[in-house]
Amino acid sequence: MSNYLTDIEHCLRVLENGGLILYPTDTIWGIGCDATNEAAVAKIYTLKQQKDSSKMIVLVATERDVMQYISTLDLEVFNFLKTCTKPTTVIYNGAVGIADNLIGNDGSLAIRICNDEFCKHLLKRFKKPIVSTSAHITGTTTPLIFKDIDHQIIRDVDYVVNHRQDDKTAVEPSSIIQWLPDQKPNVLRY
Repeated sequence: MSNYLTDIEHCLRVLENGGLILYPTDTIWGIGCDATNEAAVAKIYTLKQQKDSSKMIVLVATERDVMQYISTLDLEVFNFLKTCTKPTTVIYNGAVGIADNLIGNDGSLAIRICNDEFCKHLLKRFKKPIVSTSAHITGTTTPLIFKDIDHQIIRDVDYVVNHRQDDKTAVEPSSIIQWLPDQKPNVLRY
């Protein structure tokens, strides 16, 4: 557990200073930063060699966190999420209080309430949402375990979490839905 807590402390320092972390999530390994810091978000786009028109997912710890960053929230989405059998990212309309370069041109934002113990602890301590984008250069294969992550990613982030690096459990990206009030959820990726 001490390694886990050491990772949390290092991540908090890096996030507070606008840096990038490489960390395990409830799905695949992610590159993360403070989702309210536009300069930090831009660093991820540069690292991934990705246009900032390709928006990224934001992780939060609780339903209350979603309410803080979405201005027009249909609370029925939380009932729907309770029925999901795998981690599910929701694209919401009406994003507020987030770095502009994370918000879609239509005002949308992709958020996942994270249930992973490490991430939840980090999110609660940081008290802000954290970006989570797959740990690969755009156009290359998404790594499903730590050992498959490109060395350039590992070298260019400010901190690499040690927790779960040896975990060989095959994982997959989250489901993604678009939530439109008074309509059925639009499944974009299952």
